[in-house]
Amino acid sequence: MAEKFCAKCGDLMSRIGKQKIEITPGTEIAINGRVVLVKGSKGSLTCEVLPGVSVSTANGYITVSVKPDMVNSDAFWGLHRALIANMVKGVTEGFERRLELEGVGYRVKGDKKKIELSIGFSHPVVYNASDGVDFEVLDNKAIVIRGIDKQLVGLVASKIRSMRVPEPYKGKGIHYVGEVVRRKPGKAGKA
Repeated sequence: MAEKFCAKCGDLMSRIGKQKIEITPGTEIAINGRVVLVKGSKGSLTCEVLPGVSVSTANGYITVSVKPDMVNSDAFWGLHRALIANMVKGVTEGFERRLELEGVGYRVKGDKKKIELSIGFSHPVVYNASDGVDFEVLDNKAIVIRGIDKQLVGLVASKIRSMRVPEPYKGKGIHYVGEVVRRKPGKAGKA
């Protein structure tokens, strides 16, 4: 087995997995076998951990550990720690992704559960929000996607962006706020 042990102390190594997760006030954690349930002011989320990973709570912190005798369990140590940390943050603060529309005539309108995009097609594109995700439209050129599940918020943002990916010549399309769209020079004219 190719385990990653520290030469000095003999412990398993994982920079992310070793870190404890602070339980914020108003957050409830329930561990039932391999299922972790996190409840907070914004809602509740569940996560099932793999057989080689164990989760425990003590003194206001969540600790994720692995069984060294299980094959490849150390590969999922940091993953499960990050997933549970995102659940704790999501049920207290929530997550958001912002998208911008760039291009002549590109507009968006809608409400919390449905948006209508005019992005250069012959028809407007309607996108309905998944459960646990809300939309907010800012000045017809920007969309804010909010929710408690980080994976779901990112997935919805990615699906909306993929409807009209920014093109490299003029930058028209849907892009994340702060995303640098790689530009290409146009055709060189004859001299």
